[in-house]
Amino acid sequence: MFQDANLEMTVSFITVLDDALRADIIFSTWNNFIVHHGIVAVVCGLFSAASVAAFGVDPAVRISVFQEFSPGEGFSGVTQVQGFHDDTRAFLFQDSSRSVKVPDAAAGRMLQRLRGKSEFTITLTLRQEKLNSGVILSIHHGEQRLLELESSGQKREVRLHFQSEGQRTHTEIFPYTLADSQWHRVSVSISASHVVLYVDCNKIYERVVAVPLMEIPEDTSFWVGQRNSAHGLFKGVMQDVQILVMPQGYITQCPDLNRTCPTCNDFHGLVQKIMELQDILAKTSSKLSLAEEKMKGLDSCYCERTCLVKGVIYREEQTWSDGWKNCSCSNGTVRCEKILCPLLECPDGTTPAYVTGTCCKECQLMCLFSGQTLVEGQRCAVHDPTAGLCQLFECRDGTMHRVPNTEDCPLLTCAESDQITLTHRCCKVCRGHDFCAEDNICVENSECVNLDTGSSCSCKNGFRPLREDRAYCEDVDECVEARHYCGENTQCLNTAGSFMCVCHTGFIRIDDFSCTEHDECASGQHSCDENALCFNTVGGHSCSCKPGYTGNGTDCRALCDGRCLNGGSCSSPNICVCPQGFSGQNCETDIDECSEGLVQCDTHSTCVNLPGWYHCECRDGYHDNEVYTANGEACKDVDECVTGLSTCANDTLCFNLDGGYDCRCRHAHNCTGDCVHHGQVKHSGQIWVLDTDRCSICSCQAGRVQCRRGVCDCDSPSVDLFCCPECDPRLTSQCVHQSGLLTFSSGDTWIHSCQRCQCQQGEVDCWPVTCPPLDCVFTLLPEGECCPRCVSDPCQTHTVLNDISRTCEDEHGITRFSGSTWIKHSTDCTLCQCKSGHICCSVDPMCL
Repeated sequence: MFQDANLEMTVSFITVLDDALRADIIFSTWNNFIVHHGIVAVVCGLFSAASVAAFGVDPAVRISVFQEFSPGEGFSGVTQVQGFHDDTRAFLFQDSSRSVKVPDAAAGRMLQRLRGKSEFTITLTLRQEKLNSGVILSIHHGEQRLLELESSGQKREVRLHFQSEGQRTHTEIFPYTLADSQWHRVSVSISASHVVLYVDCNKIYERVVAVPLMEIPEDTSFWVGQRNSAHGLFKGVMQDVQILVMPQGYITQCPDLNRTCPTCNDFHGLVQKIMELQDILAKTSSKLSLAEEKMKGLDSCYCERTCLVKGVIYREEQTWSDGWKNCSCSNGTVRCEKILCPLLECPDGTTPAYVTGTCCKECQLMCLFSGQTLVEGQRCAVHDPTAGLCQLFECRDGTMHRVPNTEDCPLLTCAESDQITLTHRCCKVCRGHDFCAEDNICVENSECVNLDTGSSCSCKNGFRPLREDRAYCEDVDECVEARHYCGENTQCLNTAGSFMCVCHTGFIRIDDFSCTEHDECASGQHSCDENALCFNTVGGHSCSCKPGYTGNGTDCRALCDGRCLNGGSCSSPNICVCPQGFSGQNCETDIDECSEGLVQCDTHSTCVNLPGWYHCECRDGYHDNEVYTANGEACKDVDECVTGLSTCANDTLCFNLDGGYDCRCRHAHNCTGDCVHHGQVKHSGQIWVLDTDRCSICSCQAGRVQCRRGVCDCDSPSVDLFCCPECDPRLTSQCVHQSGLLTFSSGDTWIHSCQRCQCQQGEVDCWPVTCPPLDCVFTLLPEGECCPRCVSDPCQTHTVLNDISRTCEDEHGITRFSGSTWIKHSTDCTLCQCKSGHICCSVDPMCL
């Protein structure tokens, strides 16, 4: 009864979610949410069956590679054959001279559906030849592998190459053998940072990786069965190669996966998790409401840009008059327009006249006095020379009024012949009196000039009057009105009250008005690169890179035969400057610091060469307990007897030794000296070949097992070329370097793009180099090197921990999370970043 009730509750729950399950985007979001909260089992049962069995796969999310193009048509080395089943086409990839690149149109259609996605699944059915190492599919732009699936029979592993944020290339290695000439159904499911490998409907690996970034440029290449025309050639049969833009695409191969019905315990666990999530939601909603209340106080605040004019601040859209112009402030910019005076029609008793502080005339009350027309405020003096008397009158309200004389005239110090009688005042003044100091009405670009009986306005040089009294003047554009004296090879540039003659580009000044041709090449004032030739031209110059260099003339780079590898730089034609740890004409050779005696490791460790570097690895019988030291001094003895790593048989006792162990007979009795290896008893003196590595030979001697690589005798007719590729003299067994410039014999190894590559009977197999573990917080990956190093300065590190507990406080007291960047206050070119609790600032030289 209890089970029936819970089953009914489950069915109801499924019914409620049915609409949500039909939408792929809700399905993906919900599934990610459930995975992060630890309830995978129940949800898989609900969703897998619903989205695949009941509804099928939406064609919009399915990219069927062999339906978009047929590799059997127009591609040599590929033929259509019988597949694992007869429902779809299968293709055999065999020749070494093939070039199966998906046509641009088909590649564009497929990549468009994959572009920007963070959840997708690669599925296919294959039968790969034994020991073949080849690429199943490769999506790359130049040398950047955006997405690539590879199967290595040589190393017995599956590799997934992809790109993450910052254009960093990652390689995830899954130890598993697909190259065994057997049919396999393979599925690689990617959901953000979650990767799952299925083989034949069995989950082989499940890992957390960096989030793939599918930012795919337009000219990206899509290859099938190979990485490019020369490398990663897959040999075997492929069928049903698909990319499904959904994280559970493996269900299309294995519909019976995840069909287990949830138990009562699973259901109650789901209910408990939902209740916990409801509690988290309620608390989050409460915090959000509080934040919204605080933000409401900011609604009345806004920012606006102001204008500063002559020490006065004007706000947005505020207007004012500035002389002969009406101005306004718009987004922090002053905009002015010339004032146009209207045509006045003044009524009787008034006349047009200027008013102090205004540009245009206004109708003013007038007075008629002694044949003169006066306006409001103007005065007229009536002198009686015989009686020595004077009466002063002023026009007010259209009538002349007598102005009482309340003060005596000042005593003049000049001769009477230099004393001048004025028409608007009773007191005389001396010749040369400064009327401008008393009343200056000259305003914009105008200056006051003293006359005998008053003052007048005169426009400054380069300005013209805007009205008849010359109180306001405007600039004369000498360039537009052809009032300049600029000669040839110049350009007139108007300035306030004047102009200037600017030399054309490539010319130099003779005087203020003329310029002549300038030979930038001879004077050294050119923009050509030091490795370029300069050619003088009329009005300028041109640059051309010297032989052996390439570029646009202003930036020339040396050309080397091919290119400089492993981070090397081409310093001059065909000369590469190699980074530390590499040598050779193209920096193609890794310097073996170990064999050349450049390294001194501790006695308990041995030197292991790495691309461009090295590290001291503990010898057999020692371990470092994950404490890394450069010289291997952290290596300590392993007690094989206690840890169970010894191979002593039951009739012997294990005695630990420094760096090894010894198997001794019990109580001095005779013993067999047999060994126990991988659960099997091997007799003393027995020699055998490892099942997992046919190139390794093991022997049992006095209870101890010792394994080593077999000795290669190239003169022996029965030599195993797989184990001894260096003994293969055939030209067909040679390999070409990725650059196409170097050739390697079978068995040779080299380093390329932080991968160790080996030539195996004509096939190139590459795998990521192994880096030593680092026991430090801050690491640095030097340019041209593959393995990071420990550094003490946090600002040198390339990796930033996204730890919210490691914050920084900037110059304003603002808390910054690790990884955040900002422009330093009061600077434009100083960029700061919070790196794991430390502030690191640097100046961008391109910004200066």
